[in-house]
Amino acid sequence: MSETDPKALQRRMDGALEVLKKEFGGLRTGRASAALLDPVHVDAYGSNVPLNQVAGVSVPEPRLIVVQVWDRGVVKAVDKAIRESGIGLNPQTEGQTIRLPIPELTQERRKELSKLAHKYAEAAKVSVRNVRRDGMEALKKAEKKGDITEDEHRRLAGEVQQKTDEHVKKIDEMLAQKEKEILPS
Repeated sequence: MSETDPKALQRRMDGALEVLKKEFGGLRTGRASAALLDPVHVDAYGSNVPLNQVAGVSVPEPRLIVVQVWDRGVVKAVDKAIRESGIGLNPQTEGQTIRLPIPELTQERRKELSKLAHKYAEAAKVSVRNVRRDGMEALKKAEKKGDITEDEHRRLAGEVQQKTDEHVKKIDEMLAQKEKEILPS
């Protein structure tokens, strides 16, 4: 019966917003942020681990990220993981310290980031709509089985649609905010 529970559907939709927040955090907007390295995973100790489990990440200046690798044997793997992550940063290694200068964004790169932000937002909307679809199907089944009445079905379907609309609106607002960061006027 949890599939027909609006609170369970709300949690799943909130999950889509959290994922979007993380993805947006990883988009470079010209300012250094430790969140840029969140998607980076390193092949170390025989498995694929998040960067923050093998190194400390700090932002001493607005245009510089410093990665302090804890184990000298993993430095090359960390360097390689950052280079291959697609975030467009060029690591400079000095011993166990890796410096990541944040270059000024070109207008072309800003447009690419904007497109990527739109792609992330669209994926989040699709995710929210999939939760809606699952909820609506569960309501139909519950009504067929006789677990809920037709009126309950209609009321719950309205709630599910309202939650969907709210979440899609939040996604649009988050996208607009990210666009302002990426393409300042």
